[in-house]
Parts: sequence; structure tokens; C-alpha cells
Amino acid sequence: MNAAEDVNVPAESPGRRLEIPKGGPLDGAGQPGGARTAREARAHLHIPVGPARLCAEPAPHPLPEGPVPREELDRLRRLYRTVPGHTAMRDHLRRTGLLALCGEPGTGRAWTGLALLAELSELAGGGVARLGSGIPYGASGTQTTEKTERGHGYLLELPAEQADSTVESLLDRLRAHFAEHEAFCVVLVAGGPAAERLLRGRRHAVPYQPPAAAEVLDRHLAELLADRPAELLETARATARRPELAEALGLDEPRPGEAARLAGHLAAHAEGRLSEERLLEHCRSFAPHQAREWLLEAAHPGTLPAALPALRTAALRIALAVFDGSSHSLMAEAAELLTWELAVTLDPQYAPGRPLFSARPGASLTMARAVHGEGVEDLGDASVPVRAVWFEGRRLAPAVLHESWDAHHNLRGPMARWLRALCDDPRPQVWVRAAVAAGVLCARDYLYGLVELALPLARTDSPVQRMAAATALAEASRAPEVRSAVNGLLHDWARGDDERECETAALAHGYGLAAGSVAASLEELGRIACADDGRTTSYSVLRLLAGPEPETVLTALTRWLRDTRRPRRDLALLTALRAVTTRTSYLWGLCEVPELEPYAAWPLATALLAARPECEPRLAELLRSTLTWARSAGAAEDALVGWIRRAARDERQVAVLCDFLPRLAQDGDEPLDAGAAIRIREVLEAL
Repeated sequence: MNAAEDVNVPAESPGRRLEIPKGGPLDGAGQPGGARTAREARAHLHIPVGPARLCAEPAPHPLPEGPVPREELDRLRRLYRTVPGHTAMRDHLRRTGLLALCGEPGTGRAWTGLALLAELSELAGGGVARLGSGIPYGASGTQTTEKTERGHGYLLELPAEQADSTVESLLDRLRAHFAEHEAFCVVLVAGGPAAERLLRGRRHAVPYQPPAAAEVLDRHLAELLADRPAELLETARATARRPELAEALGLDEPRPGEAARLAGHLAAHAEGRLSEERLLEHCRSFAPHQAREWLLEAAHPGTLPAALPALRTAALRIALAVFDGSSHSLMAEAAELLTWELAVTLDPQYAPGRPLFSARPGASLTMARAVHGEGVEDLGDASVPVRAVWFEGRRLAPAVLHESWDAHHNLRGPMARWLRALCDDPRPQVWVRAAVAAGVLCARDYLYGLVELALPLARTDSPVQRMAAATALAEASRAPEVRSAVNGLLHDWARGDDERECETAALAHGYGLAAGSVAASLEELGRIACADDGRTTSYSVLRLLAGPEPETVLTALTRWLRDTRRPRRDLALLTALRAVTTRTSYLWGLCEVPELEPYAAWPLATALLAARPECEPRLAELLRSTLTWARSAGAAEDALVGWIRRAARDERQVAVLCDFLPRLAQDGDEPLDAGAAIRIREVLEAL
């Protein structure tokens, strides 16, 4: 054994020869594809929300039940933008007396319905009325106060709880009723099973397509500022185009109702009645307002099985909040699992099933303001195309996740069980997203999240769940108000007797967040190494080395090499061996390191040399030590030979190593071992 290695080490402690660590603590699970998944999860759930003015804003222009006043119809004619298929819808309504518009609330269905009715009733000499929840006599067999008049137009919105099995027969009775009275009726049907059943029959129903939001916004601005100086309208239009306003909204395209509401805020801002800060606050409230409306739709679902459609829709929206941007199949399966949890929570004696067929592909996504398209999932050495799905607005995912957790306490139990189950999935495309979401929720209520999410995950025998627990705790520690609590928990675990908790603490410190700094996390990992075989701690140190502060990590590794405590020296040596054998993309963290992105497929040591040339001297010293110290020399030779052979497949890596190897091969104080130098030279000559 090298004498320099045995400084202050008892002679009776011969030690053991170190070997190249194989894989990470999960034996590869969570490595291939984890980097892309973690990056997407951060992008979708970590959005600086800023203050939002979460006021209960009414609809822009509510229409009361009963006859629609003439002035309201005049205003509608000035502002209404015709939607795709307007002429065909008008002709169908004139011919049959009934038209069902299937679409989501807030998309302008009511205005389109009133516009169609106003157009036909004016020709027939009648008026327009909005019906209440009652159905006219003859359609449902019940007498109401509404009297159907000849030539009049009526707008009716079906209740959300309308059973899909009865909707077709109901529309048939309505059509017969209004045909008998020579009147017209537009029925508004929200997305869901009832709408799907109607669209499948294609007798009275059409899918509603809203007008362009920009046109709606401009018309409302012109109306609101019609009597003001012309420059105010131009100011409002210019403000609407500003990037910071689009960022605050966080919606790909506002719906017509939202565009009308936004026009009111922009007009007030242009007139000086609303400050810049308050305008952005109002804009940031749009996504939370949508999330609140969605979850309130399922707040009174009744009993199973009638409540199942509402629960399935709510589960879809929550699952999409966690899997925003991922494969549609992964999101859909997660949504079904959450549906089951919600259903058995509502009625533990009822075992819900799954519908095997859907009427229209993508129809359920419309109810979640989501779209699908071509995507890619990273599998490490390869990528595969997938059918991806995402919200039409980057603020919708955090808004839905926060609203479901904060405003509906009884949702927490099924959501926690659901996330824990997802965290046991070996696919990083699943458990990484679930772990990041669990961390976000823990930060919002640490006491609840600790008991229901972090502790159950950390105390299982599943290594994937322990890694998920570490990820969730690190993610939660982003919030300054809970960071000290997380750090204290990890401190206790690292010094306790439970090996699972100690391992979770070591994994959590690999993200460099919980202790408040990378340096503090390294200190904790150095302490844990004394009770660890180095496999977990060296992986966490390596993950820190691939993070935003590699110089800090290399400084600590150099210091550990000179430490009299063998576990710390072994930790430095094992980390060095891992650096030349581990692909950079496998070492994903929870912080962005854009300089390493071009070298994600390279071993970490090569990537650091290319992206951070200032790391070269200390990296050379670290690798030279692994080659010159007896306990690590054999493993180091094998690691470096493999490192060089892998680089030979890529001219760019070869160029990086050709610049680095001379520094590694010779040092004035301690030349490279002759045997190692000869073996490396032979490899180079064989390339």
C-alpha cells in the first residue's frame, strides 16, 4: 500500500481495494430519462406566480332569466364575432327549431346562442328569452312558469348533472315542443358524457368552436373606450401585446369570456383607474380562477355511480397538472388511478370500473383546456416518439395542483395515496414527476405533507420510493419557510439508526438544496460517509459535481483526499471513479445547469472539462490520486481505459481528452505510476 495513503491510519487497518461503483442507488432506475423528466416537471410546476388578485369576479355581462332586454341584444350585435359554422347552425335552427351547442363554459356559447336566436326571432317578429332550470311544458312532463310563444327564441343550459342516457330523448321532446309552437331553442351542453352522446348521434348537436380571443378582446376594448380619446384605445392595445402581460396571464389563448374580462382591466389601466401592479395581479388570477371553477364543478357530485363522470373529469385535470407535457398514455393511466382513489373515498363500498371506449379521441382533453401533439421521451441512449399532452397555458398546471390541495381538504388523502403509488413506478417518467409534485405540495403544508407523503415514502423497502422521498424533500426545501425543518429532519435521519432514513438523507443532500447551500450539503455527506459504504454518498456527491457549483465540490473532494479519516478519502476516490464512468444525463438534479446540456451523453468528467475548463487542475489532481493510491489504482486504471475507449467514438471527446491527458499523466511532485501510464499509452495507440 502506498505510504502516502497511510498517514495517521492504524497499521492494523489494511483496508480494502475499491471497485468501480456499478450504477446508482436505484441500480439504474430513474437514471435514463430522468433528466428530461425532471426538467419538464420543474418547468411546469415551478413558475414564479407573484401576487394574484383572487377576487370573485362575476361574468362580464350576466344575462338574467326571462326576456333579454333590447339594449342587451343591441350590445351583443355590436360585439359579437361570428364563429366557424355560424351559417350552418342558423340554417339548422331555422329548419328544426332546435340546436344543441356542445362546448365548455366561458367559450362564448351563450352569446352565440343568443345571436342565432336574435337573428331568427327578429325575422319572425318575436323576442329572445333565457330559460331557467325548468324545461318547458311538454318536454319533461312538468308544468313551469315559462310560456313558449310563437316566433320567439329561447336559450336553455342543461344542468351539469344531466344524465347522458336521457339527453337524446330530452332533446327529441324539446324539438317537438318548439316545433309545435313555431319557436326556436338553443341548448347549451357542457363537455362530458352527455355532449359525447349527442355528438355521436349528430342529430341536433354540433361541436362549438369559439371565436379568436384577439378579435373578442379588440371589440370589447373598442366598446369600452368608444367615448374616450383615441390614444387610450391604442394604449390599451399596446399593453395587451406586452410580454409581461402574457407571462402574467399564463394562458396560450384566453377564452372569449376571459378576453372580455381582460378588456375591462386593460381599459381601466389605460384610463388610469388601475395601476400596473394591480393589472398584473388581475392577470395572474385568470388561471387560478379557472382551476377554482373546475374543482367546484365536482364539489357536489352526489353518490356513485352518478358522480363518476365528474370525478373522472376532476382526476384528469389533476393528473394533467402533474404530467403536463408528458406522454398521453402515462397521464391517462395516472388519471384513471386517481379516479379510483376519489371514487372509493366518496363511497368505499363501490368499486368503480373504467370505460373501455371513448366517443371521440381527445374529447376529454377539451374539458381540461388541453391539447395533444407529437412529443419525445428520453430513454437514455435513445429517444422515442410519443403522443404528448399539455395544458393550453403554462399557469394552469400549478393553479390546478395548488387549488386541489389548498381548497379541498378531503382531496388530500386520495391525492397522497395516488402520489405515493406513482412514486413506486420504476419509470422515471412517472416517479420523478410524482416526486416533484409531492415536494411542491409538502412546501404548501409541511406538517401534512411530511406525515402523508415524505415519511411513508422514506420508510418503505422500495429504493425507488426512498429516492422519491429524497427528491420530494429536496423540492420542498426550495421554500425558505420550510427549509430549516427539512434540514433538521435530514440531520436527525443521518444520525439515527434507521438505514432507510439515513440513505434517504444522503440522497436528499445530493440535490444541494435542503441544507441551504452546496457546501453545507457536502459537509453532511462527509459525515454520513462514516456510516456508509460510499455507494449512496458518492452518488450524491457526484450529483452535486454535475450541479451549478462544481468548483465547490472539487474543493471538498481535494480536502477529503488529505483527510485522516478513511471513509472521507474513500468517498473522494469513489466519486472520482464515478466521474469517468457515469453519463452526465444520469446525474440530473433539481437545478438548471445549461452549460452541461450539450454534453449530456458524455461521461461527467469529459463534460466538465469541455464546459468548465477552470475545473481541469483539480479534476486532474483528483484522478491522479485514484491512479497512484494502491487501494484505488486497479479500479482507476480500468475506469480510465474505458473512459478513453468510449471517447474514441466521438471526435469531440477525443479532442478534449488529448488536451487533458498530458496534465493527468505527469506531475512534478508525484509522477503517474509507470504501469498505469503504459496501459493508457497502449490504449491510445490501439485507437
